[in-house]
Amino acid sequence: MAQQPVTTKNRNVPLDQIRNIGIIAHIDAGKTTTTERILYYTGKSYKIGDIDEGNTQMDWMPQERERGITITAAATTTFWNGTRINIIDTPGHVDFTAEVERSLRVLDGGITVLDAEEGVQSQSETVWHQADKYKVPRICFINKMDKLGANFLRTVAMIKERLGANPAIMALPIGVETTFAGMVDLLNMKSMVWHTDDLGASYDTKDEIPPDMKEEVKKYRNILVEQICETDDALLEKYLGGTVPAVDELKKALRKAVIAYKLVPIYCGTSLRNKGVQPLLDAVVDYLPSPVDVAGVKGINPKTNQEETRHTDTKTPLSGLAFKIQLDPHVGKLTYVRIYSGTLKSGSYIWNASKDKQERVARLLLMHANQREEIEEGYAGEIVAIVGMKDTSTGDTLSDAEHPIVLEQITFPEPVISLAIEPKTKADQEKMGLALQRLSEEDPTFKIKSNQETGQTIIWGMGELHLEVLVDRMKREFNVAANVGAPQVAYKETITQKAEGEGKYIKQTGGHGQYGHALVRIEPQARGEGFEFVDSIKGGAVPKEFIGSVEKGIKEACERGILGGYPLVDIKAEFYDGTYHDVDSSDIAFQIAGSMALQAAAKQAALVLLEPIMKVEVTTPDEFMGSVIGDLSSKRAQISATEKRGMVSVILAMVPLAELSGYSTVLRSITQGRANYYMEPSHYEIVPKNITDKIITPKA
Repeated sequence: MAQQPVTTKNRNVPLDQIRNIGIIAHIDAGKTTTTERILYYTGKSYKIGDIDEGNTQMDWMPQERERGITITAAATTTFWNGTRINIIDTPGHVDFTAEVERSLRVLDGGITVLDAEEGVQSQSETVWHQADKYKVPRICFINKMDKLGANFLRTVAMIKERLGANPAIMALPIGVETTFAGMVDLLNMKSMVWHTDDLGASYDTKDEIPPDMKEEVKKYRNILVEQICETDDALLEKYLGGTVPAVDELKKALRKAVIAYKLVPIYCGTSLRNKGVQPLLDAVVDYLPSPVDVAGVKGINPKTNQEETRHTDTKTPLSGLAFKIQLDPHVGKLTYVRIYSGTLKSGSYIWNASKDKQERVARLLLMHANQREEIEEGYAGEIVAIVGMKDTSTGDTLSDAEHPIVLEQITFPEPVISLAIEPKTKADQEKMGLALQRLSEEDPTFKIKSNQETGQTIIWGMGELHLEVLVDRMKREFNVAANVGAPQVAYKETITQKAEGEGKYIKQTGGHGQYGHALVRIEPQARGEGFEFVDSIKGGAVPKEFIGSVEKGIKEACERGILGGYPLVDIKAEFYDGTYHDVDSSDIAFQIAGSMALQAAAKQAALVLLEPIMKVEVTTPDEFMGSVIGDLSSKRAQISATEKRGMVSVILAMVPLAELSGYSTVLRSITQGRANYYMEPSHYEIVPKNITDKIITPKA
């Protein structure tokens, strides 16, 4: 029988009995379904939520329930065998990649969910590398073992090849597809078969292994023992001496290996059919790190500029990272904080070290998706939500005013698509400004710009779905009706040669005139390096106070663009000479001169247009493969690979985003609705000359 979960409400468990974990995966791999099962088996919920019925606990937004996707990362707390597990269920859709990025930044461990039939997909690779960046130890759960075409060992091989991980197979499936009934636990050498009459809450554990699996189980157990022993010198010596270490010794060594990213334990099951979730929970407790196992968080003390480390301990000075802002209709702005050290008290004042401002903690909440539980104190190792923060935004560090520390910021990708938006009525005008500002506080990948010439507001995001959801939220949450233009690709401009330019701004009026004169040298930077300003003024040719003005003018000119009004990026600008007037020179005159010099130089520097390139993965039945490749080629695609996966073929390609408008409709029509695709931003590339000429209409 399965162990009964502990449903104690005691939050103040020892630190080594806390797990902060995230559930990450490709879209449709089963993250939310797995989380719903975890909540049911741990006694947190009394009814299993179903995505198709739209009654899941973690997908609580109306847009999530209607579309059957996760949009916002939801946090919850539950208990298993006396261990407190704080879980964040993250979105799989690349348009909401910011949610995954910020969740991984504050988590200690992760569960990667993979589809047993699809294996490792593009987004699986993306989230895996995001987790690598933040050094998050993981467990893999190969889900959907009951699905037609499910193949456990093929998926394990893909984890090794595509993700570069070292998989440790912890369990072998008993049966596959419709016959999948349970698994054999290789460490304990027991078979587990789930009951179907109680929603998988209980299962039989037997010492006998199914006869037809004995050889395979013996082979994979030996491999597992060997893998674990290789990570521990003492065990390896014992093993080479002919003694097989005890299960407890193996578990202890495996825990160390997982925390050090040497091994990734692999489990299997089917969340939808309620099989395999309890061993996964045991693995979270046994192998994923507690806040104590994490080396401590490093940051810079703003007073001394020295690096400091804060260890997870309630007695040390407070440090925490605000990783998510959420607008709650009942309590206003919620700031989610991971507390790394110290204790946070409700009603106290804390220091925002990133912004040098004091903030008040009006109330402290523990979140369960969108339900709130009020608490008096938050402890090191916890994830809490604060009500009452005014100036804190995503990525800010909160600390003790006496012991400030600034932790590493969270980096987010640049948006690749935009659309024009305007209010339907005069009454919507004011409300729209407020709604957009609130939504951009929540989402770091959502940007707003005003087009001065047309008076339009342009919103930028990670994809069409991202912008669609934001416009929908504006309508529902803020009651703002808006007219929306067609999505536009986020082009950029850059230079390909070195050049020099002069900007001279002289204006004589009755009183003081205006005088600014700047000489600027520009050169291209590597793709993605951004803007760099160099001050090379010698001998006071231009006073120090005007150097910042020239930089500001250059930056403004870069934002406006030269070629077609798109931002000018990856450029190094050197202010090397100029002249000034004792009376007439001013801040604004040098800003205009800097802007003029940049424009003059850029026109000599062989300007080109850059466009976002998307990584596209199309899964299609074999008979349509030729048509799909032909269509992609007509879209300026570069086919990078094709591979066979069971009954279907997968085509990987790099395609300009500009060519992908309405692609889902085209793909459906050429494959009778049987193919599907997934895309994510990859990089920026130079637009071919003939296409640049079409995009940029000559200015009169």
